[in-house]
Amino acid sequence: MGAICREETTQYLTFRLDEEIFAIDISQVREVLDLTTVTRIPRTPDFMRGVINLRGNVVPVVDMRLKFGMPMTEKTVNTCIIIVEIAAEGGSAVLGALADSVQEVIDLESEQIESVPKFGTALEVECIKGMGKRDGRFIMILDIDRIFSDGEIASTLNAGGRPFQEEMAA
Repeated sequence: MGAICREETTQYLTFRLDEEIFAIDISQVREVLDLTTVTRIPRTPDFMRGVINLRGNVVPVVDMRLKFGMPMTEKTVNTCIIIVEIAAEGGSAVLGALADSVQEVIDLESEQIESVPKFGTALEVECIKGMGKRDGRFIMILDIDRIFSDGEIASTLNAGGRPFQEEMAA
């Protein structure tokens, strides 16, 4: 009797930035929030929109559009913050990823994921794990841990510093 070959299936949360669909491994997603008041922190990178108060904790919010060289995210009824846990030096960190909208949770088998094409340029594609195929569209599967370099994580996480009191009560 031969061994049963099982395809590896992973669940992903899909979200939209402009006209493109991206996906994050669901195991790294903590929750999805409606857009709330984001407090801007001076002298932080452009892609860092600020911080939010999440149940008494300061959570940095990153505009994924700006991070990927797109125009800044505009506030709409669908704009949301995806709270993710990423691997950081010495442990893990929690960040908010600003997205145009969340689509759905999907299952993708390894056979539905292609490797990232080589572009032959200095284009940074190391943050993309692969290209998922679903309903005739490509979905860019992100390696959320690699999107932020250690220096960016450190500067982003150190931007907030302390819990907010009354100014974030909303």
